[in-house]
Amino acid sequence: MLVIRRRPGESLLIGEDVEIEILEASGSQVKLGIRAPLSVGVVRKEIQITRDQNLASAQEPPPNMLARLAKSLKSC
Repeated sequence: MLVIRRRPGESLLIGEDVEIEILEASGSQVKLGIRAPLSVGVVRKEIQITRDQNLASAQEPPPNMLARLAKSLKSC
């Protein structure tokens, strides 16, 4: 991981198309401004993790799991 110290008003570049500017820094919070082409997705990490978890849980269960569930329900 690269660690860079920046002050409010300063920026950093990622590649040629993405610029991240420090807008405010106070206490334990930092406000960032991000300039990126529309083709570059920008999302908070916790949102992406939640999205991935939701997609994984929405997947169809494996066929053997359904068979085991049906069998256990029949024995009730």
